[in-house]
Amino acid sequence: MLKQQAKLFTRICVLVDLVIIVCSFLLADYLRLGWRGLNGLLSYIWVLLIIIPLWHFLLTRFRLYASIRTSALGEILLSLIKVQFTGGIIISAVIFLAGQHEYSRGLISGFLVFSLILFAIEKTLLIAGLNLIRSLGYNFRHILIVGTEEETFSFIHLVEQHAKWGLRIMGVLQPWNETSLDRICGYKVLGSLDALVETCKANPVDEVVFCLPVNHPLNIDECLRDLEELGITVRMVLGLYEIRCARRELSMFHGEVPILTFYYKTFDAGQLFLKRCLDIVGSVIGLCIAALFFPFIAIAIKLDSTGPLLFGQRRIGENGRIFKCWKFRSMYIDAEERKKELAHLNEMSGAIFKIKDDPRITRVGNFLRKSSLDELPQFWNVLKGEMSLVGTRPPTPNEVAEYENWHRRRISIKPGITGLWQVSGRNRIQDFDEIVRLDLSYIDKWSMYLDVRIMFKTLWVVFARRGSS
Repeated sequence: MLKQQAKLFTRICVLVDLVIIVCSFLLADYLRLGWRGLNGLLSYIWVLLIIIPLWHFLLTRFRLYASIRTSALGEILLSLIKVQFTGGIIISAVIFLAGQHEYSRGLISGFLVFSLILFAIEKTLLIAGLNLIRSLGYNFRHILIVGTEEETFSFIHLVEQHAKWGLRIMGVLQPWNETSLDRICGYKVLGSLDALVETCKANPVDEVVFCLPVNHPLNIDECLRDLEELGITVRMVLGLYEIRCARRELSMFHGEVPILTFYYKTFDAGQLFLKRCLDIVGSVIGLCIAALFFPFIAIAIKLDSTGPLLFGQRRIGENGRIFKCWKFRSMYIDAEERKKELAHLNEMSGAIFKIKDDPRITRVGNFLRKSSLDELPQFWNVLKGEMSLVGTRPPTPNEVAEYENWHRRRISIKPGITGLWQVSGRNRIQDFDEIVRLDLSYIDKWSMYLDVRIMFKTLWVVFARRGSS
């Protein structure tokens, strides 16, 4: 019953959010030009038809339709800001790519402001309403815990710290018959696991939570069948594998096999989708810029030195994938052969090669590197999905061969045209370990906001010619 009620509650929230989206759009249009009737809205309505499914997707991906029992108001408001920020970027990109340059920026800005305010009011009233209902003694879930004193302590302490979750502990059952405890953490011990069914019948129990020790010898298959017959939800607290990682997730593989997943990166599918959308838009814009500069760069390279216009080098991408990274050629054609004789001049410590006033670089190549114009062809790698706009520097296979184990986590994501190292004064950083630490910091703290910050900083570095080589 509780599950069905939650689904109904979610559907109501979706409907209310739909009303908020439409009202915010109409309100922004009204305050901008006044009421113009339906005819005046026809030229703008196509954007609203894109906004509705897009915002529904974003609200879902940022878990604003998940249970808010365990969510703080601050977390919800932060998620709403992320929805507005991400949605604003995507819808602006769609309008730009559609060639609707005359489309009102005031309308979109007004919609973002009004919808954020109305969403915030809605969620605040929702949380306040649920807290009021709980203060009156309603909307509680009664849980029965099965476990030993040691295993249940952390879970009980967590529930007690978050009374707003609306969880009430009815008591504790111990896994084995031999028990001399009357209470665990202040809650009455109602017996052993053998009394599970009778306890659930005699008490209002919505959920049974198993907090069992690692490698426990109990076979709880029969308990699960009995609780299924009673229609009671079962949860299990996993005390398995105390490993540090960014996130853990228990899910069903192909809907059949339960899988416990350890994530050592903070990315999720929704965030990666949004990052990919930004990559596609950015790479298309970048390739358009590259097309404008192409004739001038091509002529300059050909007049300056012999060799191909473009230089493709094998690089290591996400999790060891090999791809060909493209640049405008900035070195003489024998640069790779001369690298060995210049190895003793390497200014970097570790698995990276870099020297000041590299004699292999041509005159035009020196200008291209300082202005970062040599990297314009990499937007093609981004469009193909081999690279991202923002990420870690793509290393060569020879460099990766020299990596220590902890270095390899930097290639667990797609490499980027720019990154935290590039905007942190790369000419001043000569220790490869420090570069890796910057890359790992980017991976651990990644967000769409961080990507946008790095892109703006990159523009400043390029135009100010700071840190380029």
